[in-house]
Amino acid sequence: MDLRIKANKVFKEPDSSHKRYVVMKGSAGSGKSVDTAQHYILRLMKDPGRNLLCVRKSDVTNRDSTFAELQGALFRMFGEEYKKYWYINSSDMRLECRINHNQIFFRGVNDEKQREKLKSIAVKRGKLTDVWIEEATELTQSDFEIIDDRLRGELPDGQFYQIRLTFNPVSSSHWIKKQFFDRVDPDVYTHHSTYKDNRFIDEAYYRRMERRKEVDPDGYRIYGLGEWGEVGGLILTNFEVEDFDISPDRFDYMVNSQDFGYNHADCIGEVGFKDGELYLCREIYEFEKDTSEIIQIADEKGFRKDLTMWCDSAEPDRIKMWKKAGYKARPVNKEKNSVHAQIDYLKKHKIHIHRSCVNTIKEIQQWKWKKDTKTNEYLDEPVNYFDDAMAMLRYSIEEERKSKVKVHTFQGGI
Repeated sequence: MDLRIKANKVFKEPDSSHKRYVVMKGSAGSGKSVDTAQHYILRLMKDPGRNLLCVRKSDVTNRDSTFAELQGALFRMFGEEYKKYWYINSSDMRLECRINHNQIFFRGVNDEKQREKLKSIAVKRGKLTDVWIEEATELTQSDFEIIDDRLRGELPDGQFYQIRLTFNPVSSSHWIKKQFFDRVDPDVYTHHSTYKDNRFIDEAYYRRMERRKEVDPDGYRIYGLGEWGEVGGLILTNFEVEDFDISPDRFDYMVNSQDFGYNHADCIGEVGFKDGELYLCREIYEFEKDTSEIIQIADEKGFRKDLTMWCDSAEPDRIKMWKKAGYKARPVNKEKNSVHAQIDYLKKHKIHIHRSCVNTIKEIQQWKWKKDTKTNEYLDEPVNYFDDAMAMLRYSIEEERKSKVKVHTFQGGI
């Protein structure tokens, strides 16, 4: 067997750990997900009776993350010879080792239906022994407990259960920090890595991360150094992440709102209002897709065309395309200090975010005011980075914010 292995020394210890929880925090570009995929391919080929479950908050996001990473690992390690050793079922997202019939499954925990699917996993040989939770900060603690409970029962000598969590850090108040980093637990191995530990990173990406150090020191500390985000300086703290009924008839009225993007995210939200409080029900969050592709995604997800869609006024051509597609797209008014006016409104009203809106949750947990590097004081200006969902939220309150705009009540339609 001709194996081509690309390994960074920084991952040697976590890859050899037998502890139940291996918790890997790191910066963007540290290589932790690439290493994890390669690690599991090797582990499952070597040890008969081991089977892996890959988890994201939403099951469909596995296709472009864990499933893609594992396939990429196979292609790098074996080239076209991978077919001798692994079977890939792309439609059902399942991998099986031809040598020992160890299997890899992919699931989500976004709702009760997805959680129930965790219980239906039946392996051909051995037991479900390993879980890889990618973007682990998307999950709630109760999500994690459901997964943790799945790994139980007696194992043959030498075998062990293990859950590996990989993620870029967010707020220092996150449950993962409290559960695994703030207390001593003999069953936990914690690990930290940055882009500087990745010897395979390309030079252009390295320079990009270094530039971030000057432009946004706080952001660099999180995304460049992989450190936990400070709670201080957060713009919005009046939000709650929860499950709630997203049926249209429970709200006073609803809107869609959109912040256009390509290299940065194009973000669309379906937002309901009830007694002056804001409820984000659903989101679309896509990179490197043109307007026609985003429209197709909105159509497939059933975003309603009878709702007003408030959009960035700087993109009139895109607004025109959405109108032609049947959506009620309208530009927001960007008068002087409109951003601060929108923020002021959002700060004064309770914001409810559905648990499925994982990208908005990530952004709101780190959306901060800029800090003066000389005085160390926060400025009255938001950090202009990783704020696409925040722009979407700002646009959504256009009708609420402007009393001159008529607010329609939901009565079977708008």
